[in-house]
Amino acid sequence: QVQLVESGGGLVQAGGSLRLSCAASGRTLRPYAMGWSRQLPGKEREFVARITWTLGSTYYADSVKGRFTISRDDAKNTVYLQMNSLKPEDTAVYYCFLKPAPAPGTANYWGQGTQVTVSS
Repeated sequence: QVQLVESGGGLVQAGGSLRLSCAASGRTLRPYAMGWSRQLPGKEREFVARITWTLGSTYYADSVKGRFTISRDDAKNTVYLQMNSLKPEDTAVYYCFLKPAPAPGTANYWGQGTQVTVSS
């Protein structure tokens, strides 16, 4: 079993920054990738960013490219999301996920979510 614990959410003014953290524990071994998705009010969950664990390759949604940076700490089994130049439309619950293997049908593990609110 894998547990993911997020932290770092909160309230920030537009243009400000926040850093989210997600610590993985349990049977994490060496995941294929970890990342972040978010759910805006009244909308479906959407992909934000992902980083592969072995090579550190990163992928971003177009809406956050150039503003958000994902990184990892292998020793701590932790993934970070540095969010800069935040906009009110970034307001959402942010969920960390862990993808155990690259196979398309592999189910992700999810954290409980952390609220990010950006005021205008």
